[in-house]
Amino acid sequence: MVRPLVVLRAVLAAALLSLLLSAGPVSAAHPPPHPDGSGSGFRHPGVFLGPDGIERLRRAVREGREPQAGAFRAMRQSPYATEDYRPHPQRIVACPPYENPPACTAEREDALAAYTQALLHTVTGDPAHARHAIRIMDAWSKVLVDHTEGNSGLQAAWAGSTWARAAELVRHTYGGWPTADVRRFEGMLRHAYLGEYTADIADYNGNWDLTMIDASMAIAVFLDDREVFDASVRRFRARVPAYFYLRSDGPVPAPPPGGTIDTPEEIRTYWFGQQTFVDGLAQESCRNFQHVGYALAATGHAAETARLQGLDLYEEVRERLTAAVEFHARHQLGEPMPQALCGGRPELTMGPDMEAVMGHLRGRLRLPMSYGRQLVETERPATTDDLFVAWETLTHGADLTGPADMVTGHDLPRA
Repeated sequence: MVRPLVVLRAVLAAALLSLLLSAGPVSAAHPPPHPDGSGSGFRHPGVFLGPDGIERLRRAVREGREPQAGAFRAMRQSPYATEDYRPHPQRIVACPPYENPPACTAEREDALAAYTQALLHTVTGDPAHARHAIRIMDAWSKVLVDHTEGNSGLQAAWAGSTWARAAELVRHTYGGWPTADVRRFEGMLRHAYLGEYTADIADYNGNWDLTMIDASMAIAVFLDDREVFDASVRRFRARVPAYFYLRSDGPVPAPPPGGTIDTPEEIRTYWFGQQTFVDGLAQESCRNFQHVGYALAATGHAAETARLQGLDLYEEVRERLTAAVEFHARHQLGEPMPQALCGGRPELTMGPDMEAVMGHLRGRLRLPMSYGRQLVETERPATTDDLFVAWETLTHGADLTGPADMVTGHDLPRA
């Protein structure tokens, strides 16, 4: 039997949420000026989610439209959304390879909690969530000095991309973050994160590079740093074509930019021994689909941020992304893979990674994307991988139904 007090609480909670959502739009459409009056030309909020996207998702949640309404409910039920979430800041985050020490987990989870609270504020307008996000971010900026050990760069990229998304939303939709504290957080991102992305990782698996690109581009926008942003764009343009293959690249994929892998045999070894290459295959496909998912998510994050700043990186790599999404989605959904590809036994471990990319390819461009659409709809609402992907059905979940453009080419790549 349901107790009357429980019912009353539920009714009051629903009424409060309705009141918050029916309020006027948050200040995203008219962000406050940069504290130092910077004339960098960046648009704010402009990391992954911009003013138009904010207003769309607020309307969708307020009106109960899917997929945002269900995604919002899922986010509210997350431990990251609780009122009593407490951060665990660390002075040194040491992350050795193939290990996951508590400090590394704490950093990623606290960044995700700050982002979750920032999104809750962005959607509802409740300042308590913005204050909670600020408490988490301030706790870390007062303490963190460095990342160390072999996975320091990747760890810093996972957390850094999430911190930047959270900080950008709070800074430009809430006026209560003191300038001195913002400056301290800026310093943390510049000195404890950006420096990690300059490590010599050209010959590493490409998801590292792409995740660092995502993080450095996001941090650049938050810092109003045009030099870092432009460097991130150059890095994107070099790495994406070397990670997602098209037959037009030639008999073997392009070598990783700036590395030492350059002969056909070295490239085949780098692609996990693959001898046959087809449209959409990724450098890590024959390792596992999980890491390809990370790469797709990072590529989408960076392209979304660039798009908000007036640069359409999506168009430059559209054919590659279309082929990669359809190739991996088709096999993730169960279609057998030919023996010539990954020995016919791929590791099908893709996570909630394709909402942003699909939101553009299918949602905006209306490309057919039959397999990508099916996979994304099957996995909705996408929650979080507890690394650097979070709540993307809410922020970027497009309506995948409706007519598609008649596009030929790589909607259905075949071996």
